[in-house]
Amino acid sequence: MHHATPDLSFGDLTPEFMLDALDATGLRADGRLLQLNSFENRVLMLHLEEPRAGSTAAVAKFYRPGRWTDAQILEEHAFATELAAAEVPVAAPWVLDHGSTLFHHQGQRLAVTPRQGGRGPELEDPEVLRWIGRLLARLHTVGRQRPFEHRLAWASAAPAQAARDWLMQNDALPPEIAPTWDDAARRCIDAIQAAFDTLPDLPLTRLHGDCHPGNILWTPDRGPHFVDLDDAVTGPVVQDLWMLLPGEADAARQLLNAVLDGYEQIAEFDDRELRLIEPLRTMRMIHHSAWLARRWGDPAFPLAFPWFGTPNYWLDQVAKLREQLEAMRPRDSAAPLTRDEDEVNFDGDGFA
Repeated sequence: MHHATPDLSFGDLTPEFMLDALDATGLRADGRLLQLNSFENRVLMLHLEEPRAGSTAAVAKFYRPGRWTDAQILEEHAFATELAAAEVPVAAPWVLDHGSTLFHHQGQRLAVTPRQGGRGPELEDPEVLRWIGRLLARLHTVGRQRPFEHRLAWASAAPAQAARDWLMQNDALPPEIAPTWDDAARRCIDAIQAAFDTLPDLPLTRLHGDCHPGNILWTPDRGPHFVDLDDAVTGPVVQDLWMLLPGEADAARQLLNAVLDGYEQIAEFDDRELRLIEPLRTMRMIHHSAWLARRWGDPAFPLAFPWFGTPNYWLDQVAKLREQLEAMRPRDSAAPLTRDEDEVNFDGDGFA
């Protein structure tokens, strides 16, 4: 079994390197650096010797080499800037001294945003959920104003297909399990595509893309605000809703109802999109397995995910994919599902 990760590492991101890079951007840190929780990029909080735009603390993100193109990163930054201009609370990157939001320093790329504090939202509170729904509707209203040209699209089974292809081509699975997993993955990919094919007229928009509770911070005076648009994509708006849902079906339905109550105060929601929750969940499961395999050469990953890649891991994935096949089984397509119908399936933990 091989976990090939040909992209560059973060091995040269020493504190001295990062401070030098920040100095080169025109921002002088006082030397205090705190690494924040992020596996995909290297993200740290720093304190500035001189305030910038009223902020004495900032967050610097060093992008993983080889993942996104400059055009994709700059499109993420432009979206964040649009949202901030529309008074949608989001951490938008600063334009640095060289005139761009993206800075190159000795083979690494970084962006800097003002620090925005907060805590996780209380998802048991219906008013908090309605507020999050209104915030998502405002984000999507801005998202509909123009398309992404360079970011990825979660609008078909293509991301799952690409993930499956990479895993099989790179021999990432134990050979005795690979055929069984591949059979389940292929059938899931067919079911995902079939679900999207039932909604050929579904509008797509620019999305947050990774809207789980960890990417929403809450403050009592401002309510919720978004962090981390690193996975911004084009897709159906339900992609920004389903990752908020807990695994238990009744609780998930109650949460969804409250979020949509808030959402529809601002924008319309097409209930047909609820058909895509399980296909999108399944696509994320396959995508997540490939993400872990691709990153296995990064020393942080074996430490954080020691269970990944074992025969038990892949057998568990086979079982979960088979469960998802049942969850994606077509129901009565003549009548669009509504958020209150028992046919809407919210089982599963939402993550691979």
